[in-house]
Amino acid sequence: MQVQTVLGPIGLDQLGRTLMHEHLFIAFPGAEFDPAATNDRPAFVAEAVKRLTQLRVEHGVKSFVDPCPIELGRDVTVMAEIAEKSRMNIICTTGFYFEAMGLPVYWRARTTEEIAELYIREITHGVGATGIRAGAIKVATGAPDITAFEMKFLEAACIAQKATNVPIITHTQDGFAGPEQQAAFKQGGVPAHRCLIGHCCGNPDPAYHKRIVDGGTYIGFDRIGLARYQPDELRADNLVKLVRSGHRAQILMSQDRHCGWLGKFARQLSPEEQAHIDTLRAEGKWPPPYSYIFTDFLPMLRARGMSDAEIFSILDDNPRRFFGGDALPGA
Repeated sequence: MQVQTVLGPIGLDQLGRTLMHEHLFIAFPGAEFDPAATNDRPAFVAEAVKRLTQLRVEHGVKSFVDPCPIELGRDVTVMAEIAEKSRMNIICTTGFYFEAMGLPVYWRARTTEEIAELYIREITHGVGATGIRAGAIKVATGAPDITAFEMKFLEAACIAQKATNVPIITHTQDGFAGPEQQAAFKQGGVPAHRCLIGHCCGNPDPAYHKRIVDGGTYIGFDRIGLARYQPDELRADNLVKLVRSGHRAQILMSQDRHCGWLGKFARQLSPEEQAHIDTLRAEGKWPPPYSYIFTDFLPMLRARGMSDAEIFSILDDNPRRFFGGDALPGA
């Protein structure tokens, strides 16, 4: 079994410690028309290489999954350049974002089969003419329910998964609709253990997390550090509860951070938020580093009684099993 990276396939044993949901560069549709939105590609690449090299050297990270949706500025050639220079395995995805913030009009008009054909082509032949192949499928849904348009793209993802056998990584908005995603995958014939239901730590309710793991998929605690959604102390409490209830093998951790962003955010920031970002930028701390999970969050887990063996099983073993397609232990 191999995993497709932006530089080509690697063996599962080469995957190593993996951050399952991060981003290099984000550009929401329309940002390119803002004259104030500029991107210095060489400077961005240099910064990304520096940050990923730090992850590799200081924290032992070998693989970095960037499930950037197609329409949010995904540039696989930049990913490949960064991967080569940082010596990091970078895995990109095919798939679009959710309706309220994505799904281009052109692709909304396509049939489920046409969307699936695009996904399959990007997995088997490559993105456009680059020859760089996606290693997973991205699915995204909004809140509180899955829309009809989103369901069409989800059904296309099921077709593509069965045709290519790559896993599915999802976005849920504010921790909603995870069980509904699971039901759609089941209806589409996709094995539960080939799916990661993302951003579940955006929902504070342990009962919601139990519904996800009982559904047989992986569960994403993959917005670590994003205090706007939930405090990390609560994330740590809920993650430890899952571990102690026997679900360690289903947890995947990451931060959903970025290194580059074109223009302004896709929402209006409050004056307090903007002032905070301006302060961090002046200190050279914006965007926040990818290393936060190691320097700040893992100590929270240790303080709650988790051992390093348990922690690094989540970061090392679970991604390998997820990409390899092996059944969950005890399933």
